[in-house]
Formats: sequence, structure tokens, C-alpha cells
Amino acid sequence: MSRPPANPDQPSSDPDKSDSTGPRVPRLPAAARPADRSRRPRSVVFAAVVVALEATALLAAAVWYAFELFSGAPVLTFWGAVFTLALLLAFSAWLFAVGHFLFRGYRWTRAAALVAQLFVLIIGVPTMTGGLVLQGAAMAIPALAVVVMIFRRDVIAYASQTAGASAAL
Repeated sequence: MSRPPANPDQPSSDPDKSDSTGPRVPRLPAAARPADRSRRPRSVVFAAVVVALEATALLAAAVWYAFELFSGAPVLTFWGAVFTLALLLAFSAWLFAVGHFLFRGYRWTRAAALVAQLFVLIIGVPTMTGGLVLQGAAMAIPALAVVVMIFRRDVIAYASQTAGASAAL
């Protein structure tokens, strides 16, 4: 069955065509269309909150470290201690950014959150096995939960925005 010729002066009612003279653009099936970005999955909120809480804990450690450093606590090298303080502050700022942009649905944050959680696990597991079970578990359990959450299907579908796309909110 053939179609009647299209008049280029009239708009096309066919949703599969961009215009009556242009190339045919197929529509995606409903399962392949992007997820509804107006509804944020709870697992994204959970992961973003845990990452933000880790950033807050790291910022608190940096403030405590700075207080000890500038109140005259003995250090091996002063500038080495200042460098360590700068690293603590920079990593805390990075984690705050990861938590914020994970909440907004940017794709790159899943990899950044995974790397941060692996670092937390690298510290938390030896802490647990070294005798500080409560402190180690306080680090390892949330990190494992975030690792599981960022690989959920709804999180992957939600966190698919690239930097050049419009805002996720």
C-alpha cells in the first residue's frame, strides 16, 4: 500500500517524520524512551544524602585537624600538615559536589561516588578488623549501601544526564 504524495506546503501529521520532505526519523518505543525525570528515585536521594554526610564528616575532620594544627599540636613538618589540611578540604568539597550533582541526575557522579565509596571501604574494612568495629562499620555499611544503590536500574535511568543537557530538576 502506498501513501499519497505529501504537499510540502502543509504540515505533516505523521509523528515519524520531521517534515514532509526531510528524512524519516523513527520514534523510540516506550521502553527505550528516557525515564521520566520529574520523579527522583528514593535510591538517588539516599545515595546523595550519604555522600553529602560523608563530605560533612570529612569537613568536620578537616576543621578538627586545622584546630589541632594551629593550636600548637606537634607535627613532623608544618607545611606537610598544611598540605594534608588542603587535601581534606578539597576532597570534602569534591564530595559535596558529587552529592549535589548525583541528586540532580548527572551521569558522571555515579563513577565519582563509586570511587569515593571504594576509598571509604579501603579505610573502613581494616578499621573493623583492627579492633574498632563500631567505627569501621559506620564507614563500611553506608559505603556498601551506596555502591548497591548506584547500580540499581532506576538510578542508572535517572542519572543519565550529561553536562550539556538541560537541568535535571
